[in-house]
Amino acid sequence: MSIKLTRDQAFVLSDWLYQVMFQSDDLEGIVRDRAVWSPIHAISGTLDKTLSEIFASDYGPRLEAAKERLHTDLYGNVDDSTAQSEDG
Repeated sequence: MSIKLTRDQAFVLSDWLYQVMFQSDDLEGIVRDRAVWSPIHAISGTLDKTLSEIFASDYGPRLEAAKERLHTDLYGNVDDSTAQSEDG
């Protein structure tokens, strides 16, 4: 099976998985069925092997830029989504 992600999607997902699995130590709280942990670890490991961004000295700014691009792809410009929220 293969899953296709953009580089930004992969980078943001990798960071989120790292936060959940290793920083917060809350994987069990989020995913109660331990059988699901196996594919989560497989995806995380694959992302870690593929993404050079996770070793970059400017990791933080790169991650924020990737998140912003994904937000824009999903919701348009930040101003547009804010205007929709206020009108909605």
